[in-house]
Amino acid sequence: MPADSRAGSAARSALEPKPDSAVVRDALGVGIAVGLSGFAFGVTSAGAGLTVLQTCALSLLVFTGASQFALVGALAAGGNPLAAAAGAFFLGVRNAFYGLRLSQLLRLPGPVRPLAAQWVIDETTAVALAQPTRRSARIGFTVTGLTLYALWNLTTFAGALGAEALGDTNAWGLDAAGPAVFLALLAPMLRTTTERTVAGLAVVLGLGFLPVLPAGVPVLVAALAAPAVLWLEGRKITGRRKGSDR
Repeated sequence: MPADSRAGSAARSALEPKPDSAVVRDALGVGIAVGLSGFAFGVTSAGAGLTVLQTCALSLLVFTGASQFALVGALAAGGNPLAAAAGAFFLGVRNAFYGLRLSQLLRLPGPVRPLAAQWVIDETTAVALAQPTRRSARIGFTVTGLTLYALWNLTTFAGALGAEALGDTNAWGLDAAGPAVFLALLAPMLRTTTERTVAGLAVVLGLGFLPVLPAGVPVLVAALAAPAVLWLEGRKITGRRKGSDR
């Protein structure tokens, strides 16, 4: 088969509709797998001193795991609530950029958009963007969001109740559950050299300033890793262009 024909065939197959059942299956897999980690958040939040009601309110209203873990982690370390909230806010800003892309892809009716915005997170975005058609993207987004939201909140409640019954979570080593889950979710996303460099520099900055800055502030300093690495990458590209022009 000629190369042009093979390329055309591959392009057509990539655009073929995906069976709804396959989209639902994939979305349920993501929703269930990630939703179960809400238990770790419930335990971590209760260990940080938040009540069951406060813990559940965070999952119901905030619903972005990285920001929630950052907030309770800073509070557990004795950080200022404003600094903890600022760190959580900066981690959550990425969802706004996801929303811009998803609004073009899903094209949901106006009345539905405020409700759908609550479900704009890493997992729903990944599932929606992986679909070949708008219909599949809508199904993937909805099923992932509904499954993950329901299960995350149920397991948050169970984790908070369980931690309250256990007493001191530090004695059981459960205070490490939150960071471990967060790292497990983050690691597969670091695919490029730039992403790994940003993550490594963020770790160095966060740990380096941990002994000298108030709790919660090192997270904000670590956020500088992204613009620093991107600036260096830009300098390299500019240097290569200048070298090629000579």
